[in-house]
Amino acid sequence: MKIGLYPGCSLTGSSREYYESVMAISKALDIEIVELPDWNCCGATAAHNLNKELSLSLPARNLAIAEREKLDTIVVPCAACYSRLSVTQHELHENPELKSRVAEILEMEYHGTSKIINVIQFFEQFATEKIKEKQTKPLGFKVACYYGCLLVRPPKILNFDRPEDPQSMEKIMKSVGAEPIEWNYKTECCGAAMSVAKTEIVGRLSGDIVEDAAERGADAIIVACPMCHSNLDMRRPEIEKYKGKKLPIPVLYLSQAVGLSVGLEKKELGILRHFVKVDLPEKKVEVKEIKENKAEIIVT
Repeated sequence: MKIGLYPGCSLTGSSREYYESVMAISKALDIEIVELPDWNCCGATAAHNLNKELSLSLPARNLAIAEREKLDTIVVPCAACYSRLSVTQHELHENPELKSRVAEILEMEYHGTSKIINVIQFFEQFATEKIKEKQTKPLGFKVACYYGCLLVRPPKILNFDRPEDPQSMEKIMKSVGAEPIEWNYKTECCGAAMSVAKTEIVGRLSGDIVEDAAERGADAIIVACPMCHSNLDMRRPEIEKYKGKKLPIPVLYLSQAVGLSVGLEKKELGILRHFVKVDLPEKKVEVKEIKENKAEIIVT
């Protein structure tokens, strides 16, 4: 089965390492991913503030391409892109007249039939058993799973996990040997697109997130959004200035963490591109046995 991939702008630019890790882990798990040909920007955080029809036409064109290519499922690793494609599909389904208008603008057929999933759902639906089979280096450290705003909201449209206390990422991390912590900021905003215009806001919001994860004993923060990663990783100087202390806790994409557990190297997962050095604790971890679709992990 071919799964469509909509990378969006971030994964081909500022978050290139996210793209590298998604492709590397898909190859390692023998999952066939096909990038949408001639895809375009989805409008992300700006278009829906400027022009309604444009904000729907941009993501709708990508969905129309997926239908044309007969790709029934599209994985969208970027949380902002995932939100825009999902909201567009919902709005056009609820408004047939607007749907027809958008199809006219695109000069393409659009039916809204492709299933849109984020990277967490991708692992849940297509990789659970494969990860278990391929796992060679279970992770032996504590993690803070950070969802941010756009993976879980608006809940009535996305219908993905609990909006205030999601657990999907925690389940995946447990399956690869990590220990998710309980903490307060897993769905709080990191400052999102304020990263350039209002860097001090990002320093404050992201600072609270990073500090709480570190103080609760996490060895790494796990994310599934390029904007969240950028703010928590690249803006660490602003975060440390706001907090008045060093916070060296690294930030990993979910795809990178899973990749490490199946023996992929840091370089092929793009981890060496991070601003905050990823220096994870070395612990002796052994997969004792597989029981009820779970790996029983022994950490010493």
